[in-house]
Amino acid sequence: MAAIAASCADRHLGVRLTGLLAAAMMLAGCGNEGRVDNAAPFDFYVLSLSWSPSYCESEGGNADPQQCSAERDLAFVVHGLWPQFEDGWPEFCDENTRNPSRSQINAIDEIIPSDGLIRHQWRKHGTCSGLSVDDYFDTTRTAFEKVSLPELEKRRVSAESVRAAFIEANDGLPADGLAVTCDSGLLREVRICMTTELDFRACPQVAERSCRQRDLRLPAP
Repeated sequence: MAAIAASCADRHLGVRLTGLLAAAMMLAGCGNEGRVDNAAPFDFYVLSLSWSPSYCESEGGNADPQQCSAERDLAFVVHGLWPQFEDGWPEFCDENTRNPSRSQINAIDEIIPSDGLIRHQWRKHGTCSGLSVDDYFDTTRTAFEKVSLPELEKRRVSAESVRAAFIEANDGLPADGLAVTCDSGLLREVRICMTTELDFRACPQVAERSCRQRDLRLPAP
């Protein structure tokens, strides 16, 4: 009987250790910024909109030629749709994922104008959404279509004026529901927080990272 009890105890210990190892592997799969919660894998989305002319100018010879060719006159494009936690974010949740197919890339490249960026966004962020490739990019398109893009006609702007323009153009977008980013005197991105149902929502942790510069260049498309 004592031997049977010892054997059962060993089996129970093995089960517990296996469970702990599996949990550790799941956390590792979502990167050091994240956690895994099967009931609620993330809390909200950030829709990141890039001012394409700033990207092309800033990156220069390293810019993606597909996005920055002379034939294109892009303005705001989608950088990505990013699952977020209230504190931090997951990333690269499935290292074994396959890249989107040619047809899947073609279905979204109107708003994400780079094949390489589409693949990267799926690997880094889409794999943490709990969605298939098709559903993730369908959700990305729906999120983009919910945002009204304000007319930015001036070539020099402040971060605050851009933020205010987006709030004015989008009913229900709270003052702490977005961030404007900048780099080297250029407006780079507007990041808008949305619920998992794609409604606007507050996100203080994201908003507090907003650029504060009062004189930014806005290159023409």
